[in-house]
Amino acid sequence: MASKIINMADRLRDDVDERLVALFRAEPIADNGFSERITRRIRRRLWLRRLAIPLAAAIGGAIALNPLASMVTLLIRFVRSLPFDVVATTPGWIPSLPLIGLGGTLLVAVLLGLRMIDE
Repeated sequence: MASKIINMADRLRDDVDERLVALFRAEPIADNGFSERITRRIRRRLWLRRLAIPLAAAIGGAIALNPLASMVTLLIRFVRSLPFDVVATTPGWIPSLPLIGLGGTLLVAVLLGLRMIDE
């Protein structure tokens, strides 16, 4: 069953449009699979480039996770060893120091991730 919908672009063709349609309707040039091989190679390289940076970031993040946790723990021990009690003197509406450190770390990680995605 033929469609009854008429495309306005088909109705408003001029000579140039008809020549272009005829040009693209022509048979492709026989190149013994050369175009196919080049297209596959380009697509493979594009996927490698798309995956390389996120994979490197994930591996680097996994490697840096343990030292980052050690640094946060060391910072918490340092603050607790101060002569005055910084954690106990904060009002109830201010989050605890470990939570602030974790939030700051997550903020930096998200900003760096967004910057890598943008590039």
